[in-house]
Amino acid sequence: MTSPRFTMRLEPVLKDWLESEAKRSDRSASYVAKQAIQALKDKTEAKADMIRTAVTLADQGAFISEGKVTDWFESLGTENELSEPEADVFLNRA
Repeated sequence: MTSPRFTMRLEPVLKDWLESEAKRSDRSASYVAKQAIQALKDKTEAKADMIRTAVTLADQGAFISEGKVTDWFESLGTENELSEPEADVFLNRA
């Protein structure tokens, strides 16, 4: 099954970069563009899922402390990257 065609206008600088990246990676420009769109879709959906989870936890009175978030954030991109923090502050518990 073939995919439907999609065309768009690009600024010359962006088009030049896309063509250079495609050549560098030995792929077509359309492949590189498709991968970039897929990555943006995945990132957007992951962010929406994280927000839904955070709202659900907040509705339950569960929060992540500033310290845990800061430690996690500062670890991103390092050799010792921490996993996403989990709730450690709970309200409305007897």
